[in-house]
Amino acid sequence: MRDWVGWHEAYDDPSSPLAARLIQVRGHLSQAIDRARAGPVRLISLCAGQGRDVIGVLPGHPRRSDVHALLVELDQDNAALARDHAAAAGLSQVQVRQADASLAGSFADALPADILLLCGIFGNVSSADIKRTAEAAPALCAPGATVIWTRHRRPPDLTPKIRAWFEASGFAEVAFDALDTASLTGVGVCRLSQASGAGLPDQSLFTFLPARPVRSVPG
Repeated sequence: MRDWVGWHEAYDDPSSPLAARLIQVRGHLSQAIDRARAGPVRLISLCAGQGRDVIGVLPGHPRRSDVHALLVELDQDNAALARDHAAAAGLSQVQVRQADASLAGSFADALPADILLLCGIFGNVSSADIKRTAEAAPALCAPGATVIWTRHRRPPDLTPKIRAWFEASGFAEVAFDALDTASLTGVGVCRLSQASGAGLPDQSLFTFLPARPVRSVPG
């Protein structure tokens, strides 16, 4: 089993690929909140880890009070740290739920999302699971919702396919950042342009693959 708390330590190194990715995700998240419809904004982060993206943006955002966030994280220690960080930032509207984020039932009560974060997932699951998640995303989102996702671009680079899968599912691409980092990070942003009439998926969206025995940079 991977030490997911230890994995997050790379965020504290400003020169790490994870730190560079976090900067981009935070920037796109702030912009997504800016353009969200007036009134309450539902934000859901799957496999949220310690919530460094959401908790790093909300305290200083002008629409802070509009955002009601649900962070879904299976790892008990990371979920506890996320709760502590949210409380320290005074973010009472951020809920951290220790649950399996691959199951829509774990967060169905918070749907539909106006902003959906799928960060740190696609580098750890199969291509079939990524496609399944992209196809299911419209059923998780409100019309006009923004999805932010990440995936490394190491060979075989799946990011062109991922972008196409989201487009085929009714999303229009807003941005794609190809970061020149050791892990060749990609950050994608898309917005739902076609509402989905499909129901929530009743099967697991993804399953994390076993950790590789040798890996020089995080995924």
